[in-house]
Amino acid sequence: MGATPAMAQDVTGTWLRDTGASRVRFAKCGEAVCGTIAWLKDPNGPAKVGQRIFYDMKPAGAGKWSGSAFNPEDGKTYSGTMTLAGEALTTSGCVLGGLICRSVKWSRAN
Repeated sequence: MGATPAMAQDVTGTWLRDTGASRVRFAKCGEAVCGTIAWLKDPNGPAKVGQRIFYDMKPAGAGKWSGSAFNPEDGKTYSGTMTLAGEALTTSGCVLGGLICRSVKWSRAN
């Protein structure tokens, strides 16, 4: 049997930030996906291992999820999206109805 579309778009697992500064583990949380910091290069910053930074990420199309993203650097929660393309994940957090967004790229670590 071939892979199902859900399997092909599986974001669960551990992802390494493009800067190498952190790893986030994505897992099911109810009907959604959540992301928790699994490792930090600098554990003395505002982010903490075990801190949930992606909340209620629900499917929003092929390889795309939308929900909320918490930024430990400023202590604020933003509307967030995740886009998976092969083994590359891009997360974005936006304010002002999407006028200002910041994206981070991740690669699968496991």
